Amino acid sequence: MYHFTAIVTLLALLLYFYMSILVGKARGTYGVKAPAISGNPDFERVFRVQMNTLEWLPIFLPALWLFAIYVSDAVAALIGLVWIAGRVMYMTSYAKAAEKRGPGFGVQALAAMALLVGSLLAILWRMLHG
Repeated sequence: MYHFTAIVTLLALLLYFYMSILVGKARGTYGVKAPAISGNPDFERVFRVQMNTLEWLPIFLPALWLFAIYVSDAVAALIGLVWIAGRVMYMTSYAKAAEKRGPGFGVQALAAMALLVGSLLAILWRMLHG
């Protein structure tokens, strides 16, 4: 069973859901009516946080689960929590200023890369030694 990875998956999805709510609130606050996605820089930063997270979820989630299956549920969950922390850093810093988003982006990118490379190496190891 992969209980830890399942919990981290749900936390990542809850974070994304929260980001979606923030976009809806920002539409009202900054007067950006759907389907528009531009017109106010403050809104655009909130929107880009949500969209960038959406762009990373198809990388993060499969890598998280492959790592859990082929390496370790607990280690996958810990790296997944680092990814979530990076996304939170990204969200809070990008909301202040676009040029401040780098550290959070770097944390989540490194966590995703660790999951991807770790999964690949573990799969290859099992194929060759299994």
